[in-house]
Formats: sequence, structure tokens, C-alpha cells
Amino acid sequence: MAIELTLDDTLAAEGAVTPWAAVTCLSLLTFLLVGLEFMPVSLLTPIAQDLAISEGQAGQAIAVSGLFAVITSLFGNALLAKLDRRTVVLLYTAVLVASSLAIALAPNFLVFLAGRALVGIAIGGFWSLSTAILARLAPGSDLPKAIALLQGGTALAIVIAAPLGSFLGELIGWRGTFFVTVPVGLAALIWQFAVLPKMPPMEAVSVSSMFRLLRNRTFTIGMAATGLAFMGMNSLSIYLRPFLESVTGLDVNVLSLVLLGLGLGGLAGLSIAGFVLRRNLTAVLIGLPSALALLALLLIAVGPVLWATASLLVLWGLFNTPIPAAWGTWMAQIIPDDLEAGGGLQVALIQFAIAGGASAGGMLFDTAGWWSAFLLAAALLAGSALLAAAASPRAAAVQNL
Repeated sequence: MAIELTLDDTLAAEGAVTPWAAVTCLSLLTFLLVGLEFMPVSLLTPIAQDLAISEGQAGQAIAVSGLFAVITSLFGNALLAKLDRRTVVLLYTAVLVASSLAIALAPNFLVFLAGRALVGIAIGGFWSLSTAILARLAPGSDLPKAIALLQGGTALAIVIAAPLGSFLGELIGWRGTFFVTVPVGLAALIWQFAVLPKMPPMEAVSVSSMFRLLRNRTFTIGMAATGLAFMGMNSLSIYLRPFLESVTGLDVNVLSLVLLGLGLGGLAGLSIAGFVLRRNLTAVLIGLPSALALLALLLIAVGPVLWATASLLVLWGLFNTPIPAAWGTWMAQIIPDDLEAGGGLQVALIQFAIAGGASAGGMLFDTAGWWSAFLLAAALLAGSALLAAAASPRAAAVQNL
């Protein structure tokens, strides 16, 4: 007999046992989502050469996935409102598998972009549902642990996706690297089918309810700061491989080690983020983009120096990775009663910012030179820090007096 969860059942059953296998299988999905979203970062050069395009155009494939993630996060789940949420998760996972297959077999750039569009659909659809699904799977006391486990898949992907992609790209080619994710995705799909309970649909959050939140001045400023931060980070991060190859002069083996250092720095940042965020959220929201802006400028100055560049990239990972958690914590304090609507809007904004950063950085990288993309990143991150000061929870409290 299939298990069925409604919202009332979940909220009432504080003593119920959380289906951790279900949460873990969703963590595997987040690992695939994040890994596939950014895998082109470590494979830009071979992708560009094989498809006869520039590295900037290859990087803009991330902009395509971001655009479709925005559209899906705003409209996709409303279109699927009558479907069981378990069915929707299975659908988005199947779309992710299809995207890997399309990219691996792409005969030209157009098919490659179509595959990236499918990645965006899966990303926007699942992330906009993820918090609501976890709230139905885990009783209140287990919900923080469930969210941490879900984000564990993201953290693991951040650590290993870039160096593993670079290593496999050299070993089996970029097409083979994407094809490896197909059986992993199929395994995730089968696991979900086996362990996810039925979750009947509830009333969907409308686009209008999302945008009504923008009447809150502090929330609007914070969303702008979030967007600038993600645009700045991605206008630089996406073009690290061609920078390291052409400016720092690394071969693929050293490149993989440098990217691994970047990932380990990110893992360290995530490991201390919770403690620091509880202590002083406002300082973190201002300090992280400020530090990243400085690092972007330093990379322009010392790019040809291997040891200096590698050290700065470890710090980039350390300060870069906690930013999503910081702005998620901020949103929970600013709009505690509207998190579903705010979450959908935040997912759309972040994906739009990733797309904008990839596109702007790619155009500058191809036309003005690599340094211009890094300079753009510094400017955007500095702007995020300035806006963050006006969007702090303390500023919101003053506004409400």
C-alpha cells in the first residue's frame, strides 16, 4: 500500500518518523542538478573546440539553462498544479536525464543549447518545490536536519564537479563526461520511485503573490543585492578554466588540482557558515561580497603567478559558497510567513542573475579580454555589499517601527 502525505498529516504528526531514504534520494538529485548546471565551467575549452564556437559562446550555455530555470520556477509548478508532487519530482528527474543524453550526443551547438534548456527546466522546477516537499516529508523537529542533508548534495557537487569534470574530460572527452551522468540519473529516478511517498497537490503559489512581496522595501533591496552577488560570482567563476589555461598557463593535471582546491575552500566555507550566520548575519551579507570583490581584483593583478592564483581561488571558494545560505537565512528572518512565495521568486532571481553574469562575462571575455570579466565581477560584488547594508534584518525592524 502506498504512503500518502498531505500537509495536515505532516504538521500534525510531530512524532512521525522521517523517511530519511526519501530525503537522501533528493540529496542525490541536488548533487546532479548542481553538478550538471556548472559542469561546462570545467569543460569550456574542449566543448568550444568540438562544436566550433568561442569559449564565450560555450559559457553562455549556462545562461540558457538559467533562463529556462527562471521561466520554470515562476510558471512550471503552476502548470503542474494538479499533479502529485511525487510525480512532478520524477518528471523533473527524467528531464534531467534527457538533458544529459542530448548534450552528450549533440551534433551541433543548437542541440547542445536544447540540452542545456532541459537542465534549466529541471533546476527551476525542483528547487522551487524543494522546501515545500521537505516540510511534508519531515516533522518540524527534523526539518532543519532534512534541509542540511539536501544541501549536502549541493556541497558535494560544488567540491567535486569542476575537478572531476576536468579530469574525466581529459580521460574520456567532454561528451563521455556528460554521458556518465545518464546512468546516475536513471539510478536516482528508480530510487525516487521506490522511496518517495505520494504527496497530493496543494494550492500553488501564484506569480502575483510572489511579486506582491516586492512592496516590502527591505525585501526588494535584499533581492537586488542577491542578484548582484550571483551575477558577479558567475561572471568570473564560469570563465576560470580558460583563464587558468591561457593566463596562468596550467596543464590539465595542475588545473584539476587548482579546481579541487577551489572546491575544498567552498566545503570549508559551508562547514562554518551556520555558526557564523547565527552570530552576525548582517556582517556576513556585507563581508562576503566585499571579500570576493577584492579577490577578483587581486586575480587580475597576479593571474600569471601559479601559487598566488591557486591561493586566491581557495579563498574564492571559502567566501563564495556560503552566499546562498546567507541570503536564505536572511529571507527566513525578513518574510517568515511568506517563504514559499519568496522562495519561488528567489530561485527565479538567482537563475536570472546566473544567466546575466554568464552572458555579460562571456561577451567581455571574448571582446575586451579576460580581465574585463573579472573587473565586472568586482564591480557587481561591491554593489551587492552596499545594498546588503540597507537590507539587513535590523534595517527591516527600523522600517516596521
